[in-house]
Amino acid sequence: MFFNFYLKLVICKFYYMGFKKGQKGKFFIIDIYCSNCQQHLYKYQKEGPGSLVKCYCNRIKKDFCQQDMVCPICNTQFARKIRIHNRDANKIIKGKVFIKGHIKK
Repeated sequence: MFFNFYLKLVICKFYYMGFKKGQKGKFFIIDIYCSNCQQHLYKYQKEGPGSLVKCYCNRIKKDFCQQDMVCPICNTQFARKIRIHNRDANKIIKGKVFIKGHIKK
């Protein structure tokens, strides 16, 4: 009986590591654009309301950049690579991008 409970617990933890569902329950698929040339940069799964500060690399659904964190048209750097909570992330430089597709509260 204990083994069945432990097995269910392990399966549940494995399911939630894929980030298919937001941890807080509310997530949005947003589009991230360059503020200089309006080039589409990312399609990203954002969790919760608020402004965009960082993008976790495992939540980027589609990447339209050829180089890392540089706009392909105007060649401006819009983010820096950092590590937060032992996960790779892109720290967004303020004013370099704008987003569409989610509601701020």
